[in-house]
Amino acid sequence: MAFRGEVVLITGGGSGMGRLAARRLAAGGTRVAALDVNEEGLRETARDHDGIHTYALDVTDERAVPETVQQIESGLGPIDRVMNAAAIMPTGLLLDQDARLINRIMEINYAGTVNVTMATLPGMVERGRGDLVNFASIAGWLPSMHFGAYNASKFAVVAFTEVLYHENRGKGVRFACVCPPPVATPLLDQAKSQPKVLDELAPIPPEKVLDAIERCLEKGKLMVYPDRVSALSQRLRRFFPNLLWRASHRTEGI
Repeated sequence: MAFRGEVVLITGGGSGMGRLAARRLAAGGTRVAALDVNEEGLRETARDHDGIHTYALDVTDERAVPETVQQIESGLGPIDRVMNAAAIMPTGLLLDQDARLINRIMEINYAGTVNVTMATLPGMVERGRGDLVNFASIAGWLPSMHFGAYNASKFAVVAFTEVLYHENRGKGVRFACVCPPPVATPLLDQAKSQPKVLDELAPIPPEKVLDAIERCLEKGKLMVYPDRVSALSQRLRRFFPNLLWRASHRTEGI
């Protein structure tokens, strides 16, 4: 299923999911604005892809974000899709993490999503078309030891996106809140500690996530669960939260 718009903005475009999405869309003829603080990563993303235009940006900078959006639209045209993929995932038990790090995770993963959304969504609503794709995680539904700070940031993304969807129904903009299990991207390298149960869970390929996004947008499904594990995890959390925590305590020995 091909994207039918002309201009896409992707945060976190310097690596991982953002890089793959940028290259895939550019290969299909879309003009892509790839944003990241990692300028070297952006250059690698754009290598041999004429349709990818790079912009160095810290998504937590609430003044620079709208300025960059204006620059993109002046140069490439109105934005048809936003993919908020910028994120960090340092892990550890909460009391072992510095408060500044916990706040930084929230600033990038949640506040960065808010900044880009608020700078782009009004234009899409005004034009009566567009896609807003916010990358949350199954961690945005399923809290677990070692992932407390990341959980909090992704829970916030889930709530923010769900409310946005309901506040803007019928205005021509499609919404997707992406909630995958672990994905085989460099983001996983930041997880220096994790629940033991994840040791035997093979990460899914990022292509599977991108395919699921397109299917759900076409079907009008807000929540994107790319595989059975993520869908089942969300249901287990909803109906059997205490069972999951008991299993977690047994596995971790805490």
